[in-house]
Amino acid sequence: MFRYSLLNFVLTVMLSISITVNAQKINEPRTTAEWTATYQPFRIAGNLYYVGTYDLACYLITTTKGNILINTGLAASESQIKNNIETLGFKFSDTKILLTTQAHYDHVGAMAAIKQRTGANLMVDAKDAEVLTSGGNSDYELGHYGTSFKPVKAGRLLHDGDTIRLGDMQLIMLHHPGHTKGSCSFLFTVKDGQRSYRVLIANMPTIVTDKKFTDITAYPGIASDYAYTFNAMKNIKFDLWLASHANQFKMHDKHKPGDAYNPAAFNDKPGYDTALSDLNKQYDEKIKKDRRQ
Repeated sequence: MFRYSLLNFVLTVMLSISITVNAQKINEPRTTAEWTATYQPFRIAGNLYYVGTYDLACYLITTTKGNILINTGLAASESQIKNNIETLGFKFSDTKILLTTQAHYDHVGAMAAIKQRTGANLMVDAKDAEVLTSGGNSDYELGHYGTSFKPVKAGRLLHDGDTIRLGDMQLIMLHHPGHTKGSCSFLFTVKDGQRSYRVLIANMPTIVTDKKFTDITAYPGIASDYAYTFNAMKNIKFDLWLASHANQFKMHDKHKPGDAYNPAAFNDKPGYDTALSDLNKQYDEKIKKDRRQ
């Protein structure tokens, strides 16, 4: 009898834990109209498409063996992304691989839901894996908000220079830490009937903390990681570039809803250099400010 009582007690505790986890409150620190507004999906170049919201950039790469989705926006973005993919004539269920440029709620908010609905394999930079499984709780800066997205576990951990393969596509993951410990960019080639394009989806190294870098005990290497990333990103060769937010690569100046297919609109190395240089200056100014404090 004692054995059964103990078993019932253990099952009750496990059920209680399960209910607590499932009922865990999601607290998105902030949202904006640009993050939630719908945007007409479009073909960027070759088999690469924009399927995100007005500002939260999500990308679909189609292949001969299924599709790759990069970033998922906020939790509420799931239906928009699904609708955008289907509007382009593709099946949402054909999503086979999920990737993200950073483990922040505005880029992985719908990741767990989309992973569950499609059965896709989530692959992430190894340095962001812990934040994903904690639902943002362990993020060095946003962690104080608590759980900011539904926790999700990756099926494959990626490291700098790793290749993601699906069908006729190969993507190289580039480790660009600082913004998060596992922020990353993706470099790959797409083709249309005219030519091939080397594409960079860049995670721009913006600074998200007002704290002195030396005071961030949860991320002791943050300053050196930013320095590494700025240096690494200056040396990337590409034809077209995109980013985690549409405003970061001035998408709305380059493409309007209904515009004809025009990959050349995203051939903007000067814009990339300027954006990266501006962020580098902000980093240098922060380092100087930290030293004065």
